[in-house]
Amino acid sequence: MNTQVFRLPDLGEGLTEAALVQWLVAVGDTIGIDQPIAEVETAKSIVELPSPFAGVVAKLHGSQGDALLTGEPVIEVEGGEAGVREDPEGSGSGNVLIGYGTNSGPAKGRRRRASGAGRAGGGSAAGASAGVAADAAAGSAAAAPAALEATRRTVAVRSPIVRRLARELGVDPRSVPATGSDGAVTRTDVLRAAHLLKPAEGSGAGGSAGVESQLESVPAAPAVPHDSPLPIARIERFSPLRRVVSDKLTRSRAEIPEATVWVDVDLTELWALRSRMAQPGERAPSLTAILARYTLIALQQFPILAGRLTATGDAIEIYEGVNLGIAVDTSRGLMVPVLPRADELTVGVLDSELRALSALAREGRTPPERLRDSTFTLNNYGGLGVDGSAAIINHPEVAMLGIGRVLERAWVVDGRIEPRRIAQLSLVFDHRVCDGGYAAGFLRAVTDLLEHPLRAYPRL
Repeated sequence: MNTQVFRLPDLGEGLTEAALVQWLVAVGDTIGIDQPIAEVETAKSIVELPSPFAGVVAKLHGSQGDALLTGEPVIEVEGGEAGVREDPEGSGSGNVLIGYGTNSGPAKGRRRRASGAGRAGGGSAAGASAGVAADAAAGSAAAAPAALEATRRTVAVRSPIVRRLARELGVDPRSVPATGSDGAVTRTDVLRAAHLLKPAEGSGAGGSAGVESQLESVPAAPAVPHDSPLPIARIERFSPLRRVVSDKLTRSRAEIPEATVWVDVDLTELWALRSRMAQPGERAPSLTAILARYTLIALQQFPILAGRLTATGDAIEIYEGVNLGIAVDTSRGLMVPVLPRADELTVGVLDSELRALSALAREGRTPPERLRDSTFTLNNYGGLGVDGSAAIINHPEVAMLGIGRVLERAWVVDGRIEPRRIAQLSLVFDHRVCDGGYAAGFLRAVTDLLEHPLRAYPRL
């Protein structure tokens, strides 16, 4: 009976892995083309993975929480037809994950990590059989052009696991002779370069039974020694999202000379007007939506703060309009869903869009296209119960505006002490693109709009 193997498709945008959230089918189920078979979590969102085959499910690869790399087997289907060409000649990436595009280059297959009995089935660097080695030897003549092409590639390492192993062992992948069938450096190559394996014998492709037996006795990576102050209860791996957030924040801190200006703003008048902004029976717009609208109005006067630095870092792109990012605290971590061309939206539309986008983010189901290309970010950290924050700029943006919680405080008005609704606004900005005077001018413009909300009425 014909068996079709569906492998995790190219995720696009530099994403190379997904975590298996749950299976939507079981072994023995009959499925159709494009039927969702699993939910997977990438660094972008949680999405449903569709099957390109119809037939009976013969095997599921992986359990809940497992990390699947691009090119790894996901599901095997028997007796079915294919709805998507797998592109065996490498002219494209084949099927793609819902919500993601496909790269123009060849599919980047990933070798599977070391597995237990539940993950057996070939494809790992440590488990290639003698039969595979024989096939490789038989095709060695045809592999010569591919090897020549591989030498022209800038990056010889395909798998992030191999790249991490090389880093931990202190091996420079560029100096390692590559034996992978696609010209890539394999785990075996790295271990051999680190002198943890004997020189290869036999076919020399790293796929012989001799090499397999050597790998069984080699640890995956040396443990980093450290003194633990207490017994370790557990070790939690960073999720794909947390790793991406970590990389982005680290890059932001390393590359951006940021500065912060802040001011206390009197929201008493706005606080009283907000409840009267809605039609009878409707909900009043949120403070975040109102702040967003006033911020977008002020950015028309200070467009540099809604720009992005070029890749070279010596120029800034200034846009016609604003793609507004809204920081949302979720159970998966901080996410920044985006409202494209938010400058064209009224406060009422902003309110409904922000509520819908925040709900999707907290469910982990934000469409990938709504998690990129923001040009300015707004952060209402008052919802977390804090008054202020030294925020980190959402790279490659150049500024972020935040607001703390609104408190009733004693305030001096016309020489008298009165109870007023006060909140703190803080603007963090890239000092390369503007000086403090420009940033302070923007913050003052937002403050004036918030303290005198009716002045902007025609533009709301």
